[in-house]
Amino acid sequence: MTQNSVAFTNFSLWSQSRVPLRLALGDVSLATIRLPLALWTANGTESPLLDADIAELPDLLEKFPSGLFLKSYPVAQPLAAISRVKGGLCYIPHQFHRYYIDLTGSFDTYQGKFSSKSRSTIRRKLRKFAERSGGSIDWRQYRTPEELEVFHAGACKVSALTYQERLLNAGIPRNSAFRERMARLAAQDRVRGYLLYLDGKPVSYLYCPIEDNVLIYQFLGYDPAYASLSPGTVLQWCVVESLFAEGCYRAFDFTQGEGDHKRFFSTDSNLCANIVVLPSSPTNWGVVLLHCGLDRFSGQCGRMLDRFELKKRVKRLLRRQGS
Repeated sequence: MTQNSVAFTNFSLWSQSRVPLRLALGDVSLATIRLPLALWTANGTESPLLDADIAELPDLLEKFPSGLFLKSYPVAQPLAAISRVKGGLCYIPHQFHRYYIDLTGSFDTYQGKFSSKSRSTIRRKLRKFAERSGGSIDWRQYRTPEELEVFHAGACKVSALTYQERLLNAGIPRNSAFRERMARLAAQDRVRGYLLYLDGKPVSYLYCPIEDNVLIYQFLGYDPAYASLSPGTVLQWCVVESLFAEGCYRAFDFTQGEGDHKRFFSTDSNLCANIVVLPSSPTNWGVVLLHCGLDRFSGQCGRMLDRFELKKRVKRLLRRQGS
């Protein structure tokens, strides 16, 4: 057995979840199929999966007959989207570079990764925000259960204004289950909340659970009315500078997704994949082929929009509609 397959037999590290397969065209959601799967959430420190590891994954179907989902797991090389495996099928709905900031060095070294033009642009944005804010940047960190309640109230005000919440239902959760989990993490000193203020009101937020001394970039947003002041960039820079100053974290993990913001701020990346292993059945093959086909069509549409330089215009239109 390989190192990874031995780790997977520690069944206490798996959890049960209804994993969503979102049917969408770009950012527009059409429907969501939820699969009851055993979930393994990678933390980015695992050894990359090899072909031999993937070949042994179907053995776990004896323990998890509905199927399994490895979320954001490092892989050694790009994988085929759909493949037959013994007794089942393996589907890779997403492959991506998982970007992160290595926090083990110094902030001066980190700044050195940026070109002189980029550093000048960051300084200009910081100066512009500070001038608009009366000469200084008012941003705050929240870490105790009581502080996180204050953070959550402010973050919800900002989130309600974002297109992510209005159109994609991807804002910071407001339900009691999320607040209870946030309070538990805060009691264990395993979460941070950050707010950026302007004229006494929050205009940007960032919520980061902490796992194994790694901050996880989970929920974020900014008030679109202040987009010209780059509040998301300003808050991100202030947070990163403070994390280097604290000197007690290994990394800032941007998780999956390859947006410009993540590429710009990161120092490194790992090739990762979301891996679904299902029993071979007509229903499962139908679900996988439908999701994969629609995803490829959506990707082709996105590339065509890029080709004619229309993608950013469409995103700006969606943001205006959401606002």
